[in-house]
Amino acid sequence: MDKTVDKRTEDALFRQIASIIDQARNKVILTVNLAMVYTYYEIGRLIVQHEQQGKRRADYGQKLLQNLSARLTERFGKGFSYPNLKRFRQFYQEYSEKKAIGSTVLSQSEASISSTVLSQSDEEKQSIVSAEMPHNTFSLSWSHYLLLMKIDDLNARSFYEIEAEREQWSLRELRRQVDSSLYERVALSKDKNRVLELSRKGQLIEKPDDILKEPYVLEFLGLKENSSFSETELESRLIDHLQDFLLELGKGFAFIGRQVRFTFEEEHFFVDLVFYNRLLRCFVLLDLKTGKLKHQDIGQMQMYVHYYDRYVKQNFENPTIGILLCKEKNETIVKMTLPENENIYAAEYKLYLPDAALLQSKLAEWIAAEEI
Repeated sequence: MDKTVDKRTEDALFRQIASIIDQARNKVILTVNLAMVYTYYEIGRLIVQHEQQGKRRADYGQKLLQNLSARLTERFGKGFSYPNLKRFRQFYQEYSEKKAIGSTVLSQSEASISSTVLSQSDEEKQSIVSAEMPHNTFSLSWSHYLLLMKIDDLNARSFYEIEAEREQWSLRELRRQVDSSLYERVALSKDKNRVLELSRKGQLIEKPDDILKEPYVLEFLGLKENSSFSETELESRLIDHLQDFLLELGKGFAFIGRQVRFTFEEEHFFVDLVFYNRLLRCFVLLDLKTGKLKHQDIGQMQMYVHYYDRYVKQNFENPTIGILLCKEKNETIVKMTLPENENIYAAEYKLYLPDAALLQSKLAEWIAAEEI
């Protein structure tokens, strides 16, 4: 009897088992993270409740937290410092007003959390369960919420929270989007009524101009703003940092290829970068320009888009979108060159993180002007 093991069978079995273990570990991590968030929220609630029943002097609250910190640290170890207890209190104060929490630390069926991290008597547990609580759930890690609470603009904070939950951003991805002022850049590409929707619904991708940003931020390429580089080098850097570029492009993008060739009347043409957006169900063509946009560049993109619409896209797909990503654009030239309702857009890129205060000021001025 042949006792040799088929290598492919063994590899397949290994991958299946490894996948099960990875999923189980991820669920454990998620459960622990959610337990931490709900526990910290509940600690904040109890602190606020106690402070409201006691003296209202600042020194009372400070002394209370300092004493609590010492006792909790002695019993449970690190994580309950005086600054952390202040954060728990802030977390409860801000989120008890902003959103409701439909389950306590004690009743997390989805995350299979049946008890809190803190030891409690039956009487204490019943007190928490019967406490007046709002009606939604947290789904991000404590580190995410620490970052979100640093955002003063509540509309921007709500936008980032919705997007982080929906797109499952890691902490690094959330930090990058906040640092790059994603909210302001998306808002500046929309009309006033749709700006207000961002804080309630997040970014909705329903039509071509929903995917645009003003400007695109490519700081992850490591290129200097005043340095000299070719379009080929810019393209290569984008491919080398494709994951970061996809995050910057936004929702629904899948990479198809670079320098994608098509032939028309025995002449070869090359599209710098081709993507597909599954939400809009269409091809998105990107042409890269390291200088000022010219009307010839727009005409070339028109030809690319028309070719894809006539010879590449399927009947069930929507019209192709063309984006000219350039260092500098002239709105007048763009408007004079392009027919109305053409799915072609010019967008500037920056090689450094934008000045958040400047963008916030620009957004405020723009909204104020719209109201006049």
